[in-house]
Amino acid sequence: MLTHSWLLLLYSLTSKHGAARLSLWRHLKRIGAVPLKTSASILPDRPELYECFQWLGQRVREQGGDATLVRVAHVDGVTDEDLVALFQRARSADYQAIMKSAKTLLPRKGRRRHQAPEGLEKLHARFEAVRQIDFFECSKAADTEMLLRRLAAGGSAKSAAPTKLLPRKSYQGRRWLTRPKPEVDRVGSAWLIKKFIDEKATFVFGRDPAALPASIPYDMVDVEFGHHGEDCTFETLIKRFGITDRAVGEIAAIIHDTDLGDEKFGRVEGVGLLAVLRGWAQMGLGDDEILTRGFNCFDALHQVLSARTFHRAVAP
Repeated sequence: MLTHSWLLLLYSLTSKHGAARLSLWRHLKRIGAVPLKTSASILPDRPELYECFQWLGQRVREQGGDATLVRVAHVDGVTDEDLVALFQRARSADYQAIMKSAKTLLPRKGRRRHQAPEGLEKLHARFEAVRQIDFFECSKAADTEMLLRRLAAGGSAKSAAPTKLLPRKSYQGRRWLTRPKPEVDRVGSAWLIKKFIDEKATFVFGRDPAALPASIPYDMVDVEFGHHGEDCTFETLIKRFGITDRAVGEIAAIIHDTDLGDEKFGRVEGVGLLAVLRGWAQMGLGDDEILTRGFNCFDALHQVLSARTFHRAVAP
């Protein structure tokens, strides 16, 4: 169970202090505080954040309002897990906004850009600002970073994955590491590994490959089995292990468009799958359970696409 100490800033400003209320809201957002009930904001208990709340409390009082700073070990009626989830949702929304802006800079379907687009530096600055207030390591950070790196590479050949095929026999019975709260690319890649590469594969979750050196990291930043050039992780695995199954190729197109959002293949089926995976996470399912249920989804998808491919092949 999580155990944290928290800082609560309780404040009041009357309606006549509209400008002061807006300024306070902006400052609270900038330092990463999240609202808790009415006229209360919360932060994890850290010395630098305590100073931020002290300063804001002083500002509120100078502007004619009241402010009280409280350090607590427990908030009645709210668990530490609930509070961490508040921060995770807030930062996830921040990262999603950056990714939405970043996707507008992706090259149009059928085109390739060979240099970083204008506006990328501002997105990097926004990303770093959110990272500074990402107190509980939101999983969306890595997704955002990989997208920004893809934009920086401009889809050039230098960012492509190695083309040498890997022998599957060297990857049997291995432990594979990816980030928590898996979504379409991570679940799909795990299914691909289990189904076509390493039947006895096991999966663990973490954010630091160095902490589990015996594991093979995938769909993480700066790893062999991750995003390269215009490819998502699923596509990288297909190419590195020479998987030629036609239905898998269709699944790759679905995952690519869902994960990267560039409409390269014009596939929209993954939108529903992504919603289901996110729904399971929001229901509190563990990472292993999400993988297990996700495997069933991909098994069914592979089955229907295989049948469709077969019918096309035998059609007169």
